[in-house]
Amino acid sequence: MKHEIHFALNHITAPRLDAKEFIDLAARLGCSGIELRNDLSDKKLADRAFFDGRDPAEIGAYALTKNVKLLGLSEVYGFNRWSDTIRVKVERLIKEAQQSGAQSISLIPSNDGKVESDDSRISGLHFALTQILPLLKTSGLIALVEPLGFSTSSLRRKREAIEAFKAVGGEAHYKLVHDTFHHHLANETEFFPEETGIVHISGVVDASVGIDQMRDEHRILVTSDDRLGNIEQIKKLLARGYKGAFSYECFAPSVHSNANLERELKTSFDAMQTALDKVSAAS
Repeated sequence: MKHEIHFALNHITAPRLDAKEFIDLAARLGCSGIELRNDLSDKKLADRAFFDGRDPAEIGAYALTKNVKLLGLSEVYGFNRWSDTIRVKVERLIKEAQQSGAQSISLIPSNDGKVESDDSRISGLHFALTQILPLLKTSGLIALVEPLGFSTSSLRRKREAIEAFKAVGGEAHYKLVHDTFHHHLANETEFFPEETGIVHISGVVDASVGIDQMRDEHRILVTSDDRLGNIEQIKKLLARGYKGAFSYECFAPSVHSNANLERELKTSFDAMQTALDKVSAAS
């Protein structure tokens, strides 16, 4: 059975473009949508404010004129280490999502390597989700929770996240981010298409790094030398009913500085679709 990949772009893939330029790029590539990020300046990838300092509604309206969906806003990092500061960040991102018409906000667990018991770690996750849930219900938004596969992550596995959603009665407002990079790092084998709100894709080709050494800076465009098994992951998600977007999230400086990024993104899109078609035909 043939499956079509609905591609999207995360702003980390082309951080040198302002929001409108980024939307234009996505439109030219035929992407279904984009994710905008509030941390580009924090990562020293841009010197612009979130939404380039413009009214979020202006950027949202511009995306609509280009037929590009604003799939989500990223991010609140360390959301599971709940505090008044985290609450303010969540409330701000929800407000910006409402103003811009974004469909979701992104919640990222702490990757601080803190040594703690599983009971303590899960208890903190449940508490944070419980605190955020009323804000989501009031706003009507979805929060996308992204388990990080790093050994230092406080939430590595998707099943733990899903069990937490159910424990707090939040299945209608919490969805997973399936990230092909983090799925590989955590050595996960389970797929949860019904609970997945978006899929992040990127490739790693550097043969000199082991799985435990892989970091964000290794994440490039998916090529035939990809070590993460992107095509197989995509195939399994689609075959099991996932119908959402596959959003390119590349952190590598070589991608950010690529003068031919648009052309190479198109080439990568086409190559992935062709590879998926071949795998599907053979199965």
